[in-house]
Amino acid sequence: MILSDEVVIISGVGAGLGAKLAARAAAEGAKVVLAARSGDVTDQVAAQITAAGGDAIAVRCDVRKREDVERVAATAVETFGAITGLVNAAYSHPGLSDLLETSDQQLRRSMDVILHGGLEMSRAVVPHMAGGGSIVNVGTMSTRKPMRGEGGYAVAKAAMGCATQYLALELGEKGIRVNQAVLGWLDGPGVRFFLTMTAEASGISEQEVYDDIASRNPLNRIPADEACAGAVLYLLSSLASEVTGAIIDVNGGEYMPA
Repeated sequence: MILSDEVVIISGVGAGLGAKLAARAAAEGAKVVLAARSGDVTDQVAAQITAAGGDAIAVRCDVRKREDVERVAATAVETFGAITGLVNAAYSHPGLSDLLETSDQQLRRSMDVILHGGLEMSRAVVPHMAGGGSIVNVGTMSTRKPMRGEGGYAVAKAAMGCATQYLALELGEKGIRVNQAVLGWLDGPGVRFFLTMTAEASGISEQEVYDDIASRNPLNRIPADEACAGAVLYLLSSLASEVTGAIIDVNGGEYMPA
């Protein structure tokens, strides 16, 4: 198991990637702290992990609120004795509209959750990573390959990508690695909803919508959220002990940096 004895906090746990990531981290031996504004998913996933013999606890947290973030870190230390890993997955999408047509309020909320929330979480955990640790920020392919309607979301994620490299530079002397996994299409609840809506609007089958998206990458499939979680687990683990400041593309090859 690649995460034996690790204590990992995951922010923004939802029904898709976050839930799969938490379950897989626990299966790899990690003690997991699931943080999200709503307890609907986190409570259920934590219970499932515990029932399977793993260690997990759910904590309500709005990453924009310092007191919430500090409570998550304190709970991790009180429950499991340490913090060795953090996944910043919390996000807020401002809506599928052009950048200049997206309200300032929506843009600020997205930036507050993705960038400032990620930094707040990092501030809270770094003092507890006395023996080193790993921070993984979840990015999006829309920062690499612009897509209409993704501007407001991508701008905040791009800022997080820049912060990733600066944190890697600044925290390396503490033995803390910081990396970003840039995800593309994820075959989970969100994309399944998109397939249904697009099929109904276009008068074609969901399979045809799926096939069109899948044909854009060499693997000819939409990567499953559970499979993509593996890249994050790798970055958290000692297998990536010499990897920091990296931005790893996890999209089935749809985008290949030059």
